[in-house]
Formats: sequence, C-alpha cells, structure tokens
Amino acid sequence: MKVLFASSEIYPLVKTGGLADVSAGLPAALQTLGQEIMLIMPAYTDALAVAGEVQEVATMQVSGCGQQRSVRLLRGILDRIGCSLLLVEIEGLFDRPGNPYQTLSGEDWPDNGERFALFSQVVADVALDRFNLHWQPEIVHCNDWQTGLVPALLSREDPNQRPGTVFTIHNLSYGGHFPYLLFEELGLPPEWWHFTRIEFYGSMSMLKAGIVFADYVTTVSPSYADEICTEEHGFGLHAVLQQRQKQGRLQGILNGIDTQIWNPQHDPYLPFHYSAQRGRVARRKQNKLALLQLLDKEHATALLSAPLIGFIGRLIEQKGIDLIIQALPELMKSTNASFVIVGTGIHLFERQLTALARQFSRRIFVRIDYSEKLAHLIEGGADMFLMPSRFEPCGLNQMYSLIYGTLPIVHATGGLKDTVIDTNKTTLENGTATGFVFDSLTPATLCYTVQRALLQYQRPRRWQAMQKTAMLQDFSWQNSAQTYLNLYHQASPQGVLYACTTT
Repeated sequence: MKVLFASSEIYPLVKTGGLADVSAGLPAALQTLGQEIMLIMPAYTDALAVAGEVQEVATMQVSGCGQQRSVRLLRGILDRIGCSLLLVEIEGLFDRPGNPYQTLSGEDWPDNGERFALFSQVVADVALDRFNLHWQPEIVHCNDWQTGLVPALLSREDPNQRPGTVFTIHNLSYGGHFPYLLFEELGLPPEWWHFTRIEFYGSMSMLKAGIVFADYVTTVSPSYADEICTEEHGFGLHAVLQQRQKQGRLQGILNGIDTQIWNPQHDPYLPFHYSAQRGRVARRKQNKLALLQLLDKEHATALLSAPLIGFIGRLIEQKGIDLIIQALPELMKSTNASFVIVGTGIHLFERQLTALARQFSRRIFVRIDYSEKLAHLIEGGADMFLMPSRFEPCGLNQMYSLIYGTLPIVHATGGLKDTVIDTNKTTLENGTATGFVFDSLTPATLCYTVQRALLQYQRPRRWQAMQKTAMLQDFSWQNSAQTYLNLYHQASPQGVLYACTTT
C-alpha cells in the first residue's frame, strides 16, 4: 500500500517527545512489510539542518487567515529508516527558532493554529496529488492535533476518489484548541461549527476534528483506548470517543520501540554489553558502577551493593513527580536505596528535587537536564525504574527498562498496565512477573510498592529470573506494524464504506 504518514515531528529530524520516535519506528517497520511510505513534516529550520540533501519538487500558493502564502515541497530520503520524506516549507511559518510549538522562552507560538492548519491543508493537497507529484496514497495516517484537520478536509472529497484516513491520538490532553476567529479565517464549512463536529465548548479543537472525521481512530495502547472513553480521562471528549468505539472505529495499538537504538547487546552508550543469556549479572553491575562513578565518583564503590532506582522524564504532575518528591523522605528513612532523577519541567518540582539532593547528597542524585548518554546508562545500570504516571498513553521508558533488565515500578494506567506484569504469588510461580504495579496514586502506596520491589531484590536468584523474563519480552514494531497494516486495508477506499461522521 501507498501510505502518506503525516506528523509534526520525526526522529532524528526533530523530537520533543515520543511522537517523534513513533513517527520513525512505525514507518520503518511498515516498509519492511513491503509498504510504500512517504513521510511528511513541516520544514523547521532545525529539521532542514539534519535532513541532508533535499530538492524542491513542487510549489503552490495556500490561502488562509486573510493572506496567500508560498509553499515549497522539499523531497529527500530519511536515511536512517529508508523512507521517502517531504518537508513542507510555508512562507513565514516554520523557519524560526525554538521547538516546533514554542518560542525559545517556552511560550506557545501565537500562530500555532494557523501554522498547523495550513500544514494540514498541504497534506490533504498532497494526498489528492494536487502538487502533481504523480503519487497518490491509499491511506493518510495522521498523528495528534497538529494533523487533525487532514481527515476533516479530505472528508469533503468524493469517498471513492480520496484516500482512507487513520488518526492516532498520542496524548489526548493536548487538544489543539483555538478560537472561533481562526475557524472563520480558515474558511472552514459553517456546519462544522457544531458540537458533533469540531466545536468544543466555544472553541475549535483540531484534535476533535481528527477524531470525528477520520475513518479509523487509534491510540497508542489498548488500555488507553478504554480510558479515554471515560469522563475521568476523556478531557471532555469522552462522548465522541465512546461513539467511535461503539462504531468499531476506535482501536488501541501498542507502540513499539526501536530495538536498534535501545538494545543492551550493542548500545553504544553502555560501556558493557549484555543479553538475557549472557552478562546480565556481571556486566550490568559494571554498568551500575560506571553510572555511580558518573554521579558520585568518591562514594561509587560503597553505593554499589545498595539498590539504585532511576527516573527519566518530564518533571510534571502527569508523570507523578510530585508523588516521588513526597515519598523520597520516607524512602530515605525506611530503605537503603539510592535514586537518580533526570529531567526538566515545572520549576517548583526542580527546586524541590534539588533541595532533596542537597539534603541526601549521597543517595539522591538529580540532573535538571536531559542527556541521551545518561538515559541509556540509567537503563543499563540502575536496578529499577520508577514510572508513577497519573496517565500514560503508552510510555516508552518502561519498555526500554524491561528489555534492559531494569525492572519497572509503575502505576496501573494506559500502556504501563499493558506492558508490565505485576509481581505476586501467581506470577512468581508461573514465571511471568516483570515488574511492580500499583493502583492507588498516593505517596504511601508508592513507598509500599518500592519496598515490595526491594524485598524481591534481596533474593538474587529470583531477581535474576525476573530480569531474564523481562528482557525476553518482544516490543519491536513488527507486531504493531502488522496490526496497523490490517487497519489500513479496512480504511482504504476499497476496504471500507466511508462514513465521515455520525450524528
């Protein structure tokens, strides 16, 4: 099949989160299944610097918000995954500093709505071959609110002539909400300003547009697909998601991970390589020593025998960092564990963590930044990995942790619940336990679960067996890619009776 894969970020061109990893890993896996994938992304300044050789293949004018803008399509090959790549250059919209969505000072670009609405228009035009590339996809796969208008725009075309559409929600909490004025300036059909279409409590939601108009909607884990249909986790969209679920057009497909990059057998950031069969005890211990020497060279050897627990992530409430901060003083008193925490986020949490690191300077290590090398070393050297997220659409770090033998401690939500098998009497007896899962989001429960993990850590043979079980899990993209391919066949014009909305 010919698939146009639209995303606002693709690794290694630009990355702010897991969307970039998915937008590289899934297309690569689809190509290995014999599909023809074309990636399309905005031509950010930083992306052009990484993309290598590209050439202009088409130009056009696009109108919106009261003016005409010049569009250039730049074509290249994303060497790392071997997919064709289209970079969309729109005059004045993407050639600017900062990340894809925010200024250098961390504020949202005030014209984000216009930027990604016009990008969506270009994606739809490419899908209909209006740029005369002599290439037309059977499926357009859109991702998150930045491409949410694509299925809506394509829904206006003859259902027998346009490609099928799949829309993936990576995080429902980012809705792409913009004022009615933008809706008017974009010249969108007046009938779309309705609660059954893209109106959302007096604003326009680009995410809702994707949910309502796509042929099929997916999320990045089965449990998250169920959770977002509830009022608690639906962010006001649970009713329309319930409707799509009843239609059989909402599906949760677990993300995969790039096992070429995240693999302890040949990870270039690890000083010592290992596998489930060889070296997972001795070489992991050497990696742990290397990590401790990086954190506290003077006391590294003394700390080696104590358990080391890692956390890597944004320092925000969604990731449960406030629970960790509240639990750490008690864990300092009741256990001998050390903690390494890496990330940036809310300044209050950064200050609180820094204060705890000063207070417990030999047991709590905090790095208010992000380092790819340190992230890999934590996965390959720490004993456990902490992810007490309030919600987690899929999560990647728990999967990295599992295949690195760093047993995860996670809250029972979304993809965490789908990938980590709790340690209890039954799972220990049948050899399926891979980590530690808890339900109640309280500091006391978090402390109890850490202590439960430390109890198993004190039994080396059992711990090593659990590590081996965890490392043998298969989180490659192949299974997920096949599931998506099956869905593409259903969504293609030949495979589905199109219905853009239900009312």
